[in-house]
Amino acid sequence: MTRASMPDIDERLDEDVGEDVDTDRPWIVLVWNDPINLMSYVAFVFRKLFGYSRQKADKLMLDVHHKGRAVVSSGTREKAEMDVFRLHEHGLWATMQHDD
Repeated sequence: MTRASMPDIDERLDEDVGEDVDTDRPWIVLVWNDPINLMSYVAFVFRKLFGYSRQKADKLMLDVHHKGRAVVSSGTREKAEMDVFRLHEHGLWATMQHDD
């Protein structure tokens, strides 16, 4: 590419202005229902990893069981990645996504 054919720096900057980088939206961690883990084990993992009370852990576990999934944590991307990793280490099916 020759210097004459390169776009002006102002033109390149104008192209980037339209990109929407939404860094303020938190990430959520979802745990999905699976046919392997017992409900009592899922509630135990929620209590162990997140420090939830028995009542909150049981409610989230029932959401997983009846609704197919539950949001178990939220925060920065790095925190969500770590939470997903820890849940995977305990054998649970977990994913992360931007909060709606």
